[in-house]
Amino acid sequence: MSFHNLGARSIENARIPPSEQFDTWLANAACAAEPAERNARLVRWAEAPAARFAHPREEHLMPLLVAAGAAGEDRGERVFSGRIMGWQISGFRFGSVPA
Repeated sequence: MSFHNLGARSIENARIPPSEQFDTWLANAACAAEPAERNARLVRWAEAPAARFAHPREEHLMPLLVAAGAAGEDRGERVFSGRIMGWQISGFRFGSVPA
């Protein structure tokens, strides 16, 4: 999940702008055209806009970082984007899906 600050929520599903800032940054990083660029950006994820607001602790972002590292030359793709309790969240995958 691209956002995991459970203390920051909106019962009315109102926008939480920092979640949008980090989600946009993460999508650009995870789906970068060049894998080396993707990896370089993701290594520095804590410097991204609203990074520590989105992930006060990094363990919920680690699976994405591991998947990106294991992806090799495969490009990232955003496969989900939506809003839950005001959080803008996205899901990503790397590599192709067998037919």
